[in-house]
Amino acid sequence: MARQERAIRTRRAILEAAAAVFDERGYDAATIADILSRAGVTKGALYFHFSSKQELAQGVLDEQFGEAGVPPRASKLQELVDVAMVLAYRMKREPMLSAGARLSLGPGMREVFGGGSVPGWIEFTRRLLSEAKEQGELLPHVDPGETAWILSACWAGAQIYSHTLSDREDIETRVSGVYQHIYPSIATPAVLARIDMAADRGERVSAEMAGAGEGQGQGQAESGAAGAAGALSASALS
Repeated sequence: MARQERAIRTRRAILEAAAAVFDERGYDAATIADILSRAGVTKGALYFHFSSKQELAQGVLDEQFGEAGVPPRASKLQELVDVAMVLAYRMKREPMLSAGARLSLGPGMREVFGGGSVPGWIEFTRRLLSEAKEQGELLPHVDPGETAWILSACWAGAQIYSHTLSDREDIETRVSGVYQHIYPSIATPAVLARIDMAADRGERVSAEMAGAGEGQGQGQAESGAAGAAGALSASALS
């Protein structure tokens, strides 16, 4: 178990180092030597987990979906906003997310990664919109597939413009604006009135998740100390 935990920590350290280098220099300019220096691991350790720079970059792209989970909401339109706003909040602070965007949307990346994480985000958005439609949250004319493409494209455009014009200082305000402009054309009035699309939504949801994680950890520790039968099961944030 100790070896497995070390391997997991090493892999994560390599991915975080790679994300920082890709974010700063781009895919083409980044080198394995740069990543090794940033991660503080041996070449053998890196190649144990990743066989090439391209596989490392794919690992960074794949991490986006694990990094962007939020608590499930009764309203799937609210859940979709929460994902978008958490990403906007964390993208300014976490190279893993920022690098994922650069690898997906940068010039020439389609030839390397086949669209990067873009198809995955479109499908993720489509799924939540489909659930929202099943629950009666969407207006009758709304097609989840088409709307998913448009919303994903608008989110990507907002973060690119924000990065270009303000180094993402206003990204939360801009992403909030995207949803405030689009949701009135797809959501039923009753649902729309209850959705929180404020610019600080991502910060508040992130704090909610951090508090839930601390509470789960404390509850498991207390259960173990008391010798209670069975471990407390923590709710996974998908």
